[in-house]
Amino acid sequence: MRMRHKPWAEDYLREHPEIVDIDCDHANSVSQWFDNDHPIHIEVGSGMGQFITTLASQNPHINYIAIERDKNVMIRVLDKVRDKGLTNIKLLCNDAVVLTDYFATNEVARIYLNFSDPWPKTRHAKRRLTYHTFLAIYQQILHEDGDIHFKTDNRGLFAYSLESMSQYGMYFTKINLNLHEEDAEDNIETEYEHKFAEKGSRIYRMEAKFHAPKA
Repeated sequence: MRMRHKPWAEDYLREHPEIVDIDCDHANSVSQWFDNDHPIHIEVGSGMGQFITTLASQNPHINYIAIERDKNVMIRVLDKVRDKGLTNIKLLCNDAVVLTDYFATNEVARIYLNFSDPWPKTRHAKRRLTYHTFLAIYQQILHEDGDIHFKTDNRGLFAYSLESMSQYGMYFTKINLNLHEEDAEDNIETEYEHKFAEKGSRIYRMEAKFHAPKA
């Protein structure tokens, strides 16, 4: 998600180091950032934060990490965290490729991928967040029983992700081809999702896990 450049955004984020990590200060120590040992759920590409801050409000027994590389977008997440007085959510202003710098092996219980950039051109496939190199990163940081929750309005990206995950050796515990008609009762919408669902766009969703390694 791209927003108009705000020259003050970085300074604003730096004013709140208790919530935001902008310089990898918590690399290899994310768990210590919280004052408890609750499970950690992360959202890669949090946009303006409606989804993850709503989750954090509803689930105080879970620690959440919002990951968004665009500082101009991250300030919107920070505003929501502060306005809601949330203490169980932290923000990483960085890219998904450095997740293993922050999280130890098996440290994360769940990963959310919501409305990721589809990168539709074939030559850009390696940038898709369900490309096999990213799946390898997720596998390393997820619990053995951890899972990935994925939503998109892009049918091509959804089909690609099903194939990519399947070829990697993952399996699916839930697949929705029209989420808002099939199973939307407990669904938390992102800002993007609400906008396009209102226009009648179909929303695709799946939950996936990695097979446990053989003994």
